[in-house]
Amino acid sequence: SGLSQEAGSVEQLSLHCAEGSLEWLYPTGALRLRLAPRLPPTSAAVKGRSPRHITACVKPTGTFRGAQLYLEREGVLELLLPEAPRPRARCFSWLPQEKVALFLQATPHPDISRRIAAFRYELRGDWLVRPALPAASLGTEGACRPCNDTEILMAICTSDFVIRGSIRSVSNDAELQESIIGVSASRIHRQKFPLFQAAGRPGRPVGSIRTPLRCGVKPGPGTFLFTGWLHFGEAWLSCAPRYRDFQRIYEGAQRTRQNPCEFPVD
Repeated sequence: SGLSQEAGSVEQLSLHCAEGSLEWLYPTGALRLRLAPRLPPTSAAVKGRSPRHITACVKPTGTFRGAQLYLEREGVLELLLPEAPRPRARCFSWLPQEKVALFLQATPHPDISRRIAAFRYELRGDWLVRPALPAASLGTEGACRPCNDTEILMAICTSDFVIRGSIRSVSNDAELQESIIGVSASRIHRQKFPLFQAAGRPGRPVGSIRTPLRCGVKPGPGTFLFTGWLHFGEAWLSCAPRYRDFQRIYEGAQRTRQNPCEFPVD
Protein backbone atom coordinates (compact mmCIF):
# COMPACT_ATOMS: atom_id res chain seq x y z
CA SER A 1 0.00 0.00 0.00
CA GLY A 2 1.21 3.49 -0.84
CA LEU A 3 -0.26 4.71 2.44
CA SER A 4 2.84 3.33 4.17
CA GLN A 5 5.23 5.13 1.78
CA GLU A 6 6.60 8.63 1.96
CA ALA A 7 5.85 10.92 -0.98
CA GLY A 8 8.75 10.79 -3.43
CA SER A 9 10.20 7.57 -2.03
CA VAL A 10 11.14 4.58 -4.20
CA GLU A 11 10.52 1.09 -2.82
CA GLN A 12 12.79 -1.67 -4.18
CA LEU A 13 11.32 -5.13 -4.87
CA SER A 14 12.52 -8.22 -6.77
CA LEU A 15 10.31 -10.45 -8.91
CA HIS A 16 11.73 -13.99 -8.85
CA CYS A 17 8.66 -16.05 -9.83
CA ALA A 18 8.14 -17.12 -13.43
CA GLU A 19 4.66 -15.57 -13.23
CA GLY A 20 2.58 -13.69 -10.71
CA SER A 21 0.77 -10.44 -10.02
CA LEU A 22 1.29 -7.15 -8.22
CA GLU A 23 -1.34 -4.90 -6.65
CA TRP A 24 -0.43 -1.41 -5.40
CA LEU A 25 -3.12 0.39 -3.41
CA TYR A 26 -3.15 4.20 -3.18
CA PRO A 27 0.02 4.60 -5.28
CA THR A 28 2.51 7.06 -3.78
CA GLY A 29 6.08 7.68 -4.91
CA ALA A 30 7.37 4.76 -6.98
CA LEU A 31 8.18 1.06 -6.99
CA ARG A 32 11.28 -0.30 -8.70
CA LEU A 33 10.80 -3.98 -9.56
CA ARG A 34 13.98 -5.87 -10.38
CA LEU A 35 13.38 -8.73 -12.83
CA ALA A 36 15.31 -11.80 -11.69
CA PRO A 37 13.30 -14.89 -12.63
CA ARG A 38 14.26 -18.41 -11.61
CA LEU A 39 13.75 -19.72 -15.10
CA PRO A 40 11.98 -23.04 -15.76
CA PRO A 41 13.41 -25.49 -18.32
CA THR A 42 13.04 -24.21 -21.89
CA SER A 43 14.03 -25.18 -25.39
CA ALA A 44 17.51 -23.87 -24.57
CA ALA A 45 17.78 -26.28 -21.65
CA VAL A 46 16.88 -29.16 -23.93
CA LYS A 47 19.85 -28.22 -26.11
CA GLY A 48 22.10 -27.97 -23.05
CA ARG A 49 22.88 -24.25 -23.10
CA SER A 50 21.78 -21.06 -21.37
CA PRO A 51 18.86 -18.99 -22.72
CA ARG A 52 19.86 -16.53 -25.45
CA HIS A 53 17.43 -13.99 -24.04
CA ILE A 54 14.70 -13.57 -21.46
CA THR A 55 11.17 -12.46 -22.30
CA ALA A 56 8.66 -10.77 -20.03
CA CYS A 57 5.04 -9.77 -20.54
CA VAL A 58 2.84 -7.54 -18.38
CA LYS A 59 -0.94 -7.27 -18.60
CA PRO A 60 -2.82 -4.56 -16.65
CA THR A 61 -6.13 -5.20 -14.93
CA GLY A 62 -9.15 -3.37 -16.27
CA THR A 63 -9.04 -1.08 -13.20
CA PHE A 64 -5.36 -0.05 -13.48
CA ARG A 65 -5.28 3.51 -12.11
CA GLY A 66 -2.99 5.87 -10.24
CA ALA A 67 0.38 5.03 -11.82
CA GLN A 68 2.32 4.51 -15.02
CA LEU A 69 4.62 1.55 -15.71
CA TYR A 70 8.00 1.99 -17.38
CA LEU A 71 10.65 -0.44 -18.58
CA GLU A 72 14.05 0.58 -17.22
CA ARG A 73 16.82 -0.79 -19.44
CA GLU A 74 20.42 0.23 -18.72
CA GLY A 75 19.16 3.40 -16.99
CA VAL A 76 16.80 4.47 -19.83
CA LEU A 77 13.01 4.54 -19.25
CA GLU A 78 10.43 3.42 -21.84
CA LEU A 79 6.69 3.79 -21.16
CA LEU A 80 4.94 0.40 -21.16
CA LEU A 81 1.56 1.16 -19.55
CA PRO A 82 0.07 4.65 -19.26
CA GLU A 83 -2.52 5.39 -16.61
CA ALA A 84 -5.89 3.71 -17.42
CA PRO A 85 -4.42 1.55 -20.25
CA ARG A 86 -6.31 -0.88 -22.44
CA PRO A 87 -6.14 -4.37 -20.87
CA ARG A 88 -3.66 -5.72 -23.41
CA ALA A 89 -0.32 -7.43 -22.78
CA ARG A 90 2.99 -5.73 -23.49
CA CYS A 91 6.08 -7.88 -23.98
CA PHE A 92 9.80 -7.18 -24.16
CA SER A 93 13.04 -9.17 -24.22
CA TRP A 94 16.55 -8.67 -22.92
CA LEU A 95 19.89 -10.46 -22.81
CA PRO A 96 20.84 -12.25 -19.56
CA GLN A 97 23.73 -9.82 -18.94
CA GLU A 98 21.54 -6.70 -19.35
CA LYS A 99 20.17 -4.88 -16.30
CA VAL A 100 16.43 -4.34 -16.56
CA ALA A 101 13.68 -3.41 -14.12
CA LEU A 102 10.07 -2.23 -14.10
CA PHE A 103 9.54 1.27 -12.71
CA LEU A 104 6.00 1.88 -11.44
CA GLN A 105 5.55 5.60 -10.80
CA ALA A 106 2.51 7.11 -9.08
CA THR A 107 0.72 9.88 -10.95
CA PRO A 108 -0.33 12.97 -8.95
CA HIS A 109 -4.04 13.40 -8.19
CA PRO A 110 -5.79 16.21 -6.30
CA ASP A 111 -8.01 13.82 -4.30
CA ILE A 112 -7.32 10.72 -2.20
CA SER A 113 -9.90 8.45 -3.81
CA ARG A 114 -9.06 4.76 -3.93
CA ARG A 115 -6.86 3.78 -6.86
CA ILE A 116 -5.20 0.45 -7.59
CA ALA A 117 -2.29 -0.08 -9.98
CA ALA A 118 -2.42 -3.85 -10.58
CA PHE A 119 -1.01 -6.09 -13.29
CA ARG A 120 -0.08 -9.70 -13.99
CA TYR A 121 3.36 -10.65 -15.29
CA GLU A 122 5.12 -13.60 -16.92
CA LEU A 123 8.89 -14.10 -17.10
CA ARG A 124 10.51 -16.82 -19.19
CA GLY A 125 13.71 -17.68 -20.99
CA ASP A 126 13.66 -18.27 -24.78
CA TRP A 127 9.89 -18.09 -24.59
CA LEU A 128 8.94 -19.55 -27.91
CA VAL A 129 10.43 -21.64 -30.63
CA ARG A 130 9.96 -18.35 -32.49
CA PRO A 131 8.10 -15.17 -31.49
CA ALA A 132 4.33 -15.51 -31.96
CA LEU A 133 2.98 -13.37 -29.15
CA PRO A 134 0.44 -10.58 -29.74
CA ALA A 135 2.86 -7.81 -28.88
CA ALA A 136 4.41 -5.33 -31.29
CA SER A 137 7.34 -4.89 -28.91
CA LEU A 138 8.53 -8.41 -29.72
CA GLY A 139 8.50 -7.62 -33.41
CA THR A 140 6.44 -9.19 -36.19
CA GLU A 141 9.21 -10.80 -38.23
CA GLY A 142 8.56 -14.49 -38.64
CA ALA A 143 5.47 -14.62 -36.43
CA CYS A 144 3.22 -15.77 -39.28
CA ARG A 145 5.51 -17.87 -41.44
CA PRO A 146 5.18 -21.68 -41.29
CA CYS A 147 7.59 -23.41 -38.90
CA ASN A 148 10.58 -25.14 -40.43
CA ASP A 149 11.35 -28.79 -39.63
CA THR A 150 13.68 -27.98 -36.71
CA GLU A 151 11.14 -25.66 -35.11
CA ILE A 152 8.40 -28.29 -35.41
CA LEU A 153 10.59 -30.94 -33.74
CA MET A 154 11.48 -28.56 -30.90
CA ALA A 155 7.83 -27.47 -30.51
CA ILE A 156 6.59 -30.99 -29.75
CA CYS A 157 9.24 -31.31 -27.01
CA THR A 158 8.91 -27.94 -25.27
CA SER A 159 5.41 -26.51 -25.88
CA ASP A 160 2.82 -26.06 -23.14
CA PHE A 161 0.32 -27.99 -25.28
CA VAL A 162 0.49 -30.46 -28.18
CA ILE A 163 -2.94 -31.26 -29.62
CA ARG A 164 -3.85 -33.35 -32.66
CA GLY A 165 -7.13 -32.20 -34.16
CA SER A 166 -9.06 -30.22 -36.74
CA ILE A 167 -10.23 -26.63 -37.13
CA ARG A 168 -13.91 -26.14 -36.28
CA SER A 169 -14.09 -22.37 -36.71
CA VAL A 170 -12.06 -19.15 -36.94
CA SER A 171 -13.30 -15.85 -35.51
CA ASN A 172 -11.52 -12.49 -35.52
CA ASP A 173 -11.33 -9.84 -32.80
CA ALA A 174 -10.42 -6.58 -34.55
CA GLU A 175 -10.05 -4.63 -31.29
CA LEU A 176 -7.54 -7.04 -29.77
CA GLN A 177 -6.02 -7.85 -33.20
CA GLU A 178 -6.40 -11.58 -32.50
CA SER A 179 -7.83 -14.57 -34.34
CA ILE A 180 -9.46 -17.30 -32.23
CA ILE A 181 -9.22 -20.79 -33.72
CA GLY A 182 -11.85 -23.27 -32.50
CA VAL A 183 -10.24 -26.72 -32.40
CA SER A 184 -11.72 -30.19 -32.04
CA ALA A 185 -9.09 -32.52 -30.53
CA SER A 186 -8.74 -36.14 -31.67
CA ARG A 187 -5.79 -36.70 -29.30
CA ILE A 188 -4.30 -34.63 -26.48
CA HIS A 189 -0.59 -35.40 -26.38
CA ARG A 190 0.17 -32.78 -23.74
CA GLN A 191 -1.46 -29.81 -22.02
CA LYS A 192 -0.17 -28.06 -18.91
CA PHE A 193 -3.68 -27.02 -17.90
CA PRO A 194 -7.08 -28.34 -19.05
CA LEU A 195 -7.35 -26.09 -22.10
CA PHE A 196 -9.23 -28.75 -24.06
CA GLN A 197 -12.18 -30.44 -22.41
CA ALA A 198 -15.13 -32.48 -23.59
CA ALA A 199 -18.29 -30.46 -24.10
CA GLY A 200 -21.48 -31.24 -22.16
CA ARG A 201 -22.16 -34.51 -23.96
CA PRO A 202 -19.66 -37.27 -24.76
CA GLY A 203 -17.47 -36.36 -27.70
CA ARG A 204 -14.14 -34.92 -28.72
CA PRO A 205 -12.53 -32.34 -26.41
CA VAL A 206 -12.77 -28.82 -27.80
CA GLY A 207 -10.87 -25.62 -27.08
CA SER A 208 -9.60 -22.42 -28.64
CA ILE A 209 -6.14 -21.25 -29.69
CA ARG A 210 -5.20 -17.65 -30.43
CA THR A 211 -2.89 -16.17 -33.02
CA PRO A 212 -2.21 -12.61 -34.26
CA LEU A 213 -4.94 -11.33 -36.59
CA ARG A 214 -2.34 -10.24 -39.15
CA CYS A 215 -1.51 -13.93 -39.79
CA GLY A 216 -4.84 -14.30 -41.63
CA VAL A 217 -5.73 -17.80 -40.40
CA LYS A 218 -8.52 -19.44 -42.43
CA PRO A 219 -10.56 -22.56 -41.63
CA GLY A 220 -9.54 -25.61 -43.65
CA PRO A 221 -9.98 -29.39 -43.78
CA GLY A 222 -7.53 -31.97 -42.50
CA THR A 223 -5.81 -32.98 -39.28
CA PHE A 224 -3.17 -30.72 -37.73
CA LEU A 225 -0.73 -30.95 -34.84
CA PHE A 226 -1.29 -27.76 -32.85
CA THR A 227 1.52 -26.65 -30.53
CA GLY A 228 1.96 -23.50 -28.52
CA TRP A 229 2.20 -21.69 -25.23
CA LEU A 230 0.06 -20.44 -22.40
CA HIS A 231 -0.06 -16.65 -22.22
CA PHE A 232 -2.01 -15.24 -19.26
CA GLY A 233 -4.17 -18.37 -19.17
CA GLU A 234 -4.87 -18.44 -22.92
CA ALA A 235 -3.46 -20.82 -25.54
CA TRP A 236 -1.33 -19.17 -28.24
CA LEU A 237 -0.25 -20.92 -31.41
CA SER A 238 3.38 -21.66 -32.20
CA CYS A 239 3.56 -24.38 -34.88
CA ALA A 240 0.65 -26.21 -36.54
CA PRO A 241 1.83 -28.55 -39.32
CA ARG A 242 -0.58 -30.92 -41.02
CA TYR A 243 -0.27 -34.21 -39.16
CA ARG A 244 0.89 -36.17 -42.21
CA ASP A 245 3.68 -33.62 -42.76
CA PHE A 246 4.69 -33.91 -39.10
CA GLN A 247 4.84 -37.72 -39.40
CA ARG A 248 7.19 -37.42 -42.38
CA ILE A 249 9.44 -34.91 -40.57
CA TYR A 250 9.57 -36.91 -37.33
CA GLU A 251 10.22 -40.26 -38.99
CA GLY A 252 13.01 -38.69 -41.04
CA ALA A 253 14.60 -37.26 -37.88
CA GLN A 254 14.33 -40.67 -36.21
CA ARG A 255 16.21 -42.36 -39.04
CA THR A 256 19.07 -39.86 -38.74
CA ARG A 257 18.80 -39.79 -34.92
CA GLN A 258 18.16 -36.03 -34.89
CA ASN A 259 14.84 -36.02 -33.04
CA PRO A 260 15.30 -34.03 -29.78
CA CYS A 261 12.71 -36.08 -27.88
CA GLU A 262 10.54 -39.19 -28.27
CA PHE A 263 6.99 -38.66 -29.54
CA PRO A 264 4.21 -41.20 -30.25
CA VAL A 265 3.52 -41.39 -33.99
CA ASP A 266 0.83 -43.59 -35.55
